[in-house]
Amino acid sequence: MMIAIVFIFGLIIGSFLNVVIWRLHSEESVLTGRSHCPKCRHVLGPIELIPVLSFLIQKGKCRHCGKSISWQYPLVEFSAAILFLFAYLPYDLRLTTYNFFLLAREWFMISVMIIVFVYDLKYYLILDKIIYPAAALVFVTLPLIYGGGISWWGIFGPIVAAILGGGFFLLQYLISKGKWIGGGDIKMGALMGLILGLGGLGVALFFAYVVGAIVGLILVAGKIKKMKSQVPFGTFLAAGTVFAIFFGEKILNWYLNF
Repeated sequence: MMIAIVFIFGLIIGSFLNVVIWRLHSEESVLTGRSHCPKCRHVLGPIELIPVLSFLIQKGKCRHCGKSISWQYPLVEFSAAILFLFAYLPYDLRLTTYNFFLLAREWFMISVMIIVFVYDLKYYLILDKIIYPAAALVFVTLPLIYGGGISWWGIFGPIVAAILGGGFFLLQYLISKGKWIGGGDIKMGALMGLILGLGGLGVALFFAYVVGAIVGLILVAGKIKKMKSQVPFGTFLAAGTVFAIFFGEKILNWYLNF
């Protein structure tokens, strides 16, 4: 029963994240105004707002203007549902108040990474409007994530990782004079450090660079991109962060044991 509830909740949050992504780009208010078709501005009714199902029922088209609806919408909704469920499973049957706090925090971080992933992929931009509030919220929860109480390393460990993460990209920015990466990557590196700590940051960066290189080579081989083409690296950093949230500790333990 809880698995179904969490999955549906993830679908609903995914639908909201689609609204956030679009309205950040169109500079509309995220909190006010009804959802509408981005092409004809038709206000959507309840039957058009069901996550994933509405897209399938309408065959990927707006009921009013008949224009295509981006596959982004069902993919984001379904991805959020799967990731929320994946985050919940370790807590199943032992969801104490403290564990719920940890889970909610994890859901929040996943949601932020979905926004960064999609927005940078579409618009080649990592927004301060997302990074700063996310970093602030993660920061204020740091004292509570280690054993449910105050921990000095629980506070300063991620701060050190944030400085190193941001510094890593700042160094690249200075050396390349902004040709390799953008300013958003610097802030993203700092946020990743706050979220993941030192070990998780290393796992996330390794994932982002390896997967980014592989995808880049595939795109160049397929003549979709050129070697000097701009790459939305924030997309890979976001994916690496989610990967490290789920698998970072396991990979680090395996590596240290190995």
